[in-house]
Amino acid sequence: MFDVRPTPEDAYRFARGEPLELPPLDGEGRGTQIARIDRPLDFASVTDHSEFLGESEICLTPDHEGHDSDGCRSFRLGGQTGQAIFGAQTSVPRPRRDEATCGADGRRCREATNQVWQRTIDAAEGAYDRASSCSFTSLVGYEYTANTGGSSQHRNVLFRNDRVPSPVSYMEQPTAAGLWAELRRTCTEAGDGCEVLAIPHNANQSNGNLFRVEYPGAATPADERAQAEERSAIEPLVEIFQHKGDSECANGLSGILGEPDELCGFEKIRPLPFEDCGDGTGAGGTGFGGCVSRRDFIRGVLLEGLREEERIGANPFRLGFLGSSDTHDGTPGAVSEDRFVGHRGNVDDEAGERLEEEGARSGVRFNPGGLAAVWAEENRRGAIFDALRRREVYATSGPRIAVRFCGGFDLGEDPCGDPAMIERAYAGGVPMGGVLEEAPHEGRAPSFLVSALRDPGSETRPGTRLQRIQIVKGWIDGGERHQRVYDVAGDGENGASVDVSTCTPTGPGFDSLCSLWSDPDFAPGQHAFYYARVVENPSCRWTAFTCNALPPAERPESCSDPAVAKTIQERAWTSPIWWRPLAAKAR
Repeated sequence: MFDVRPTPEDAYRFARGEPLELPPLDGEGRGTQIARIDRPLDFASVTDHSEFLGESEICLTPDHEGHDSDGCRSFRLGGQTGQAIFGAQTSVPRPRRDEATCGADGRRCREATNQVWQRTIDAAEGAYDRASSCSFTSLVGYEYTANTGGSSQHRNVLFRNDRVPSPVSYMEQPTAAGLWAELRRTCTEAGDGCEVLAIPHNANQSNGNLFRVEYPGAATPADERAQAEERSAIEPLVEIFQHKGDSECANGLSGILGEPDELCGFEKIRPLPFEDCGDGTGAGGTGFGGCVSRRDFIRGVLLEGLREEERIGANPFRLGFLGSSDTHDGTPGAVSEDRFVGHRGNVDDEAGERLEEEGARSGVRFNPGGLAAVWAEENRRGAIFDALRRREVYATSGPRIAVRFCGGFDLGEDPCGDPAMIERAYAGGVPMGGVLEEAPHEGRAPSFLVSALRDPGSETRPGTRLQRIQIVKGWIDGGERHQRVYDVAGDGENGASVDVSTCTPTGPGFDSLCSLWSDPDFAPGQHAFYYARVVENPSCRWTAFTCNALPPAERPESCSDPAVAKTIQERAWTSPIWWRPLAAKAR
């Protein structure tokens, strides 16, 4: 649709370190831009949008009935025209497939979808290293693309193995509850070994809709509790960062008490000012429109989950954190700031397009994307899927920072100096993604061990030193949502900087950081969560690298606009650890 020609097989080869041709295309339809990552990934998933796999196949294959429909002719024009023809249906509450393309009963598109889906499965199977080397793991998946009212409610759907049903799409199930029910029917209750997770993403463009507190058809608190538990089981994770920006937190939104967080301005897709949704919802977020909700940011969602657990005894939003590229170029892992070539084919394949400041396609608001990290026993599908399910995962904004985060009441006096630190932490507590439910001594505060190693980078492109580690706490007190950020290691005032004209870093930093921290404000009767945020020293953002590479006379206004960030502090976010009071456990 955007002159992007890579196949799923190509995307997996790219993830393993092979080069890929990207737009602009030459006269023979080949990409003229060569992309390559400096270090292969351990695992990846190609998650094409499930809604129009069939339509795309019909429109691009001449012998398919429906190939000459008006919709297909428009689709073949490419760009935004093709997207608008079919994509508009993902924004209406009662979507309908194009009859001229799919037939009156949609059969043609369903059959074509199954053909493409089988090729997607085959590509993942072909990329998966089942040998003892465990060099690369591919997870079968797709993206469910609910965009009701122009608000992003997308979910990536991942499977544990190759026993997978046909994709569920917005066209058949236009609500989250419908998606979960269909995944239950066709996968988890099918009796063939199918296991599945759904991962919401782009909450920052959802106008408060993605994480609304709702229990369709529930008549009692017990009904609500059952729905909350089901949601938590099928959606244990959330994408906190990707190329459309950061979804961790935002200052100035109503309903959350506490001091502003100075690092919440990181990679925001929506510039200030914006309308606050309050307790309500809006529309138009995918076009940077409508109101912004505290539930568009994961910290606010986690707080909403604590309130629900206090109210009904179950938390629908116990969410671990992942990062992702969400690239539409077939380039998983292409997250380096100095090599950013865009994410949307011919829409942003030139520097001037990426540096645009105006309109819904404003390029400077985007970024190269993030990475998902898991703590798994081995690099195989089952181990990775199990780590995802138990939330023992974390996100980064691109660098390969290694982070451990554990909580408990018996982590030792000085674990940071102990060679058996991790073994003892697992024995005396829970890792990221876990729940602490009781203390050996009433009222005693839990301790949290956090350890981070900088991304070493490569020989030609070294990583950036760490600046500090913070622990973010959220809690409920008297029904009110509270937040606080604690510096627990490193130095946020170390004076580190970067020369944006040369992208040369200056100042001190850390190769590793470690801390054992105990909550000084712990109240055993309050529901709470804790997660670690590891922050690098300042470095050049992709905008600085791109502007520097252009001759001065060719640099657009954004290169001299002080409102366009030229530096960045890359970071990692661990999945939270939750504190659950004993009274709640008894319920």
